[in-house]
Amino acid sequence: MNSEIVESFSQMVREKGVDKDVLAGIIEEIFGLLVRKKYGEEAKYDVVVNMDRGDIEIFLERAIVEEVTDPNLEVSLEEVNKRGNDDDLDVGDDYVEKLELITFGRRLITLARQNLNQRIREIEKDLIYNEYKELLGEIVVGDIYQIKKNDILVNHNKNELLLPRNEQIPFEKYKKGETIRAIVKEVSKGTSSPSIIISRSDNMFLRRLFEIEIPEIYDGIIEIKAIAREPGERAKVAVESQDKRIDAVGACVGMKGVRIHAIVRELNNENIDVINYVSDPVKAIERALAPAKLKKIDVNTKTKKAVVSADSDQISLIVGRNGVNIRLAMKLTGYEIEVLREEKPYEEYDEDIELIDLKEHLGAEVYEILINHRYDTAVEVLTAGPEKLKEIEEFDEAKIKEILEIIKSQFEDEE
Repeated sequence: MNSEIVESFSQMVREKGVDKDVLAGIIEEIFGLLVRKKYGEEAKYDVVVNMDRGDIEIFLERAIVEEVTDPNLEVSLEEVNKRGNDDDLDVGDDYVEKLELITFGRRLITLARQNLNQRIREIEKDLIYNEYKELLGEIVVGDIYQIKKNDILVNHNKNELLLPRNEQIPFEKYKKGETIRAIVKEVSKGTSSPSIIISRSDNMFLRRLFEIEIPEIYDGIIEIKAIAREPGERAKVAVESQDKRIDAVGACVGMKGVRIHAIVRELNNENIDVINYVSDPVKAIERALAPAKLKKIDVNTKTKKAVVSADSDQISLIVGRNGVNIRLAMKLTGYEIEVLREEKPYEEYDEDIELIDLKEHLGAEVYEILINHRYDTAVEVLTAGPEKLKEIEEFDEAKIKEILEIIKSQFEDEE
């Protein structure tokens, strides 16, 4: 058992990099417990562990007396002489005896083995915990070895990492045996073994990918100032160059988009907008809502609220599909954004519509009345508005509203 114990600990020294003096101390502690169990708490002993030679020696020290009253602490001179007293010891001297492991009995040896196994597990648990604690926020590469209903289990250096559903990229497909990249997001000791949570949806994962693919970011020449992300859908990244000669956005995108495309592929084709950072909130909001064209931006720096005005044809660009664009803009800038729709003046429309082309929509009677009152085009009717149209006796408020809505709808269809 001696050599087996030392060998198992030596292996930990080689593979895990644990201090061998620490491990030797644990062995001494466990075998000291063994001695105290057999000879009492007051027993004088010494445990010598040689990790290099693979040996454990246990020595018990007892006082030589003429008549033994406590065999755990004393030994008779007669007993010493029987064992071969080569050192010419006498009563009052100390006798040091080397104990063989077998003398402790099966029960105590089993107890020692259990304690050792427990300490080994604790050491291994601490080693894993400390290893991944240092990797917090860093990317690790592992193999998918089990796919559960909600969670993915990943093997990394023979350790189990957990990719929960909420840390996965939505709609991303995973296959057993595939290699996967993620950041270490959370590490806790747990009851039986450390719990290591990894993530592909966290903003930090996107940040680390930028550092890998864009040397200027890794070197600190370009700084990522803010990230807003809806995993699997879209992300906005604000960057700033510390060197005026280097275009931050151009460096991140790369020649023909090669750098940003590598990141997009890793993120399951998540769209990424890279914009130049600016501290002015008005310009920041304007850039965050691009490519929409804004007419006016009013910001309140105290309440962190902004009101954006834009033509009706820009609203869909501002909001984005399912509202993703404006949500990301708010996350990126830190401002709550309200959008006001401004109707485009009818005289600004590039093309007018002849009233004759709307005869079917308006009805023949309404068409004739409008023509008789010298309204020949759709823009002329809309420019006149409700007040002017009220001068026509045949039309009441309800009819005027209906006419204007019909004509407006034709322009919206044209857009």
